[in-house]
Amino acid sequence: MNNEVNHEYEYKGICVNGFIMLLMIFVILPAVAALWTLWLADFRAVQIIGLAIFAIIFLIGCSGFLIQQPNESQVMIFFGKYRGTCHKVGYYWLNPFLTKKKLSLRIRNMDIDPIKVNDKVGNPVMIGMVLVWRVKDTYKVIFDLDAASHSVGQGGSVRTSVLDNFVRIQSDAALREVTGNFAYDPQPDASDELTLRDGGEIINELLEKKINERLAMAGIEVVEARLNYLAYAPEIAAIMLRRQQASAIITAREKIVEGAVSMVEMALQRLECDNVVELTASEKATMVSNLLVVLCGDEPVSPMVNTGL
Repeated sequence: MNNEVNHEYEYKGICVNGFIMLLMIFVILPAVAALWTLWLADFRAVQIIGLAIFAIIFLIGCSGFLIQQPNESQVMIFFGKYRGTCHKVGYYWLNPFLTKKKLSLRIRNMDIDPIKVNDKVGNPVMIGMVLVWRVKDTYKVIFDLDAASHSVGQGGSVRTSVLDNFVRIQSDAALREVTGNFAYDPQPDASDELTLRDGGEIINELLEKKINERLAMAGIEVVEARLNYLAYAPEIAAIMLRRQQASAIITAREKIVEGAVSMVEMALQRLECDNVVELTASEKATMVSNLLVVLCGDEPVSPMVNTGL
């Protein structure tokens, strides 16, 4: 395999079971050293050199052990060259001259604090989201993300804060780009237009796609991106609330008037069909006016009874 390719591939070098290597280092190697010393007991110079060689082998063997848990990986670097990524789980012994950089492949959760964004029509809105992400390509995280290659925590692991900072900045940029293409509320001249408030899953899918495009260059994958906060900015929140209330009142009035007209029409038809009373045109107009006042009024109407006196 060509080790110069700029993407992740599995480590194919020496990888021995750690318990077998422990047996060799602490049992077999000392026994061989002791037998060899007895065999060359008469040659002191050769004996010293041999013991030194066995001691060096012993020390080198003790420094190559690796313990790896599920959903973790070790990026192997041999004198500046990428030699693959080890995903094996368990206790192993590897070439001690390899530089190992630990990366977690587990899913991580990030809560993006609400930021102020101008929507499509220029209204300032506050938008926040929840992001679920994980490392996908360990090569890009280590070698393409500059800060990560120089920020290493305990045990050679790449510090989470470095990746979090990169993800947060790119997510903010993608959030501004996506939400800037939609209005917060439907506009009067475009009632069928997709908006931030009713976009739902469509907005979330667009947001996830855009963030993935930005994070792919660093080997990071977005599992889910979802808006969790949406509101007008404080400076226009009160005005927009009054606008929403006025729109709701108008819609409710339309329904009330429509129902009242239907009820008045039904009342006139029943009176005529059942021959209850014959009304002149002026009396019908008065009746319609009174019924509409009763049915459309906000406050209860006090009836007045005409006794004919």
